[in-house]
Amino acid sequence: MLLGINIDHIAVLRQARMVNDPDLLEAAFIAAKFGDQITLHVREDRRHAQDFDLENIIRFCKSPINLECACNDTILNLALKLKPHRVTLVPEKREELTTEGGINLNHNKMQESIKKLQNAGIEVSLFINPYLEDIQKSYELKATFIELHTGYYANLYNALFSNISHTAFALKEFALTKTQLQDLFEKELQNIQSCAKKGVELGLKVCAGHGLNYKNVTKIAKIKEISELNIGQSIIARSIFTGLQNAILEMKELIKR
Repeated sequence: MLLGINIDHIAVLRQARMVNDPDLLEAAFIAAKFGDQITLHVREDRRHAQDFDLENIIRFCKSPINLECACNDTILNLALKLKPHRVTLVPEKREELTTEGGINLNHNKMQESIKKLQNAGIEVSLFINPYLEDIQKSYELKATFIELHTGYYANLYNALFSNISHTAFALKEFALTKTQLQDLFEKELQNIQSCAKKGVELGLKVCAGHGLNYKNVTKIAKIKEISELNIGQSIIARSIFTGLQNAILEMKELIKR
């Protein structure tokens, strides 16, 4: 199973002071050396990663580059110009802190965007909710990859196995009994397994990501149909204490188990 390192949060820290420190390109070199792929989300509002980040990383890094972006003409034109290895189409809202769910596969520019990217020799992945109907639709849209959104799984894991319910980060929808949470958790894990299996049966390459961390990743990593995980925030957060190289290697070891 491959590990893509999402380095967006390095850029978040840089943008907090509007200086080139920490250097995103330096982070990309480390991620390229110890991970399998670099993932970068260039947002419409450029709140963290910038155009020159993508250009420099594509130019100087040897690892495959996975650009996450919305179905936005300006960003797609940037992708067509710079040609990352893959573009993962994701939903995007200005007010969100992070991507909140899978993309709307009925977006009026979806088919056109996929075709343009593929005609330019760029692989296309769709960041989708783990719904069987979304797997089928992704196949019909002729995507090469799908990335299953694991946010709900991650939130359930936190509610069950951490103290998050006693903090300011508790989510009201998970104010349930342990029995109820356990039932939902097992159902969601089974759902992700079923979606991954369906994707492979249709000939899609299946990835997963969102909210995965050092505690919850192992159950997802055991799903043999998933060939790649894209993980960012937890690795960057861990790197504050261990350094980026060690944080990546620790995650790779958990996935390998």
